[in-house]
Amino acid sequence: MDWDHLRVFLAVARHGQLLAASRKLGLNHATVARRLDALEADLGTVLFDRRPAGSVLTQAGERLLPVAEGIETALLGAAEGLRDDEAEVAGTVRIGAPDGLGNHFLARELGRFARQYPSLTIELVPLPRSFSLSRREADLAIGLDRPVEGRLIVSRLTDYSLGVYASADYLAVAGTPADVDGLAEHVVVTGVEDYAYAPALDYAWALEDRSARRFRCASVTGQMEAVRAGIGIGVLHDFAAADLPGLVRILPEMGFRRSYFMLSHPDSAGLRRVALCRQFIARRFEEERRRFLPA
Repeated sequence: MDWDHLRVFLAVARHGQLLAASRKLGLNHATVARRLDALEADLGTVLFDRRPAGSVLTQAGERLLPVAEGIETALLGAAEGLRDDEAEVAGTVRIGAPDGLGNHFLARELGRFARQYPSLTIELVPLPRSFSLSRREADLAIGLDRPVEGRLIVSRLTDYSLGVYASADYLAVAGTPADVDGLAEHVVVTGVEDYAYAPALDYAWALEDRSARRFRCASVTGQMEAVRAGIGIGVLHDFAAADLPGLVRILPEMGFRRSYFMLSHPDSAGLRRVALCRQFIARRFEEERRRFLPA
């Protein structure tokens, strides 16, 4: 099989459209279609059900996918293995993370890391409900729940705490609830259940059960900004709230503790650029443990 054809196959499988694959590969649409046609002719089977809305893998395409991914990983590993150990680290590493962690910790930390390697491109992306490390939708991912299936390398980064917050301006106008029952007189800011991609994001009920006045925002960053703007009272990450002026932690009896896990795929974990990122992230979480679990 021609690797150029397989490379096109992988791009179409990952992006679901010939046009998106052509943009990713830097090829024109006709070249992508021609190489895909050639691969299907070589194999004597149809790999995609090509529809107006996109291209969907057939059963044959599903069987070819892990084979093509394995070849890709082997080629990437061989290329890195042939480089001198002192050669510059280059390429792209995509890291998926929850938006609160990404915006309030990882963006800053990974930006500093990237400065050490001018030829390395870091892509920090929000973690969707579902993603595939084997399909290179991310090289590393940080999740809130330990996976129970799949061929993954999983390491626990840290536990972290959350508390109940309001802005000083909000409390000056609406008053500070003396206890959790006092939330009945306040607006509570929570997430949107339909967009909660992890069971660990189940703490909204603690506020919503005690108040009929609610403002919901799907993203963690949106909830933080709503609380800062004086919309109401919400549960926020302690490590993020510490950097946001004007926030006051209230109701100390109500707190939550969750965990972050780092996930990588064994086929790509040995790539030098991925391994360096993984080591850096693990070290920074260890060094900042008190930030995530303040006394």
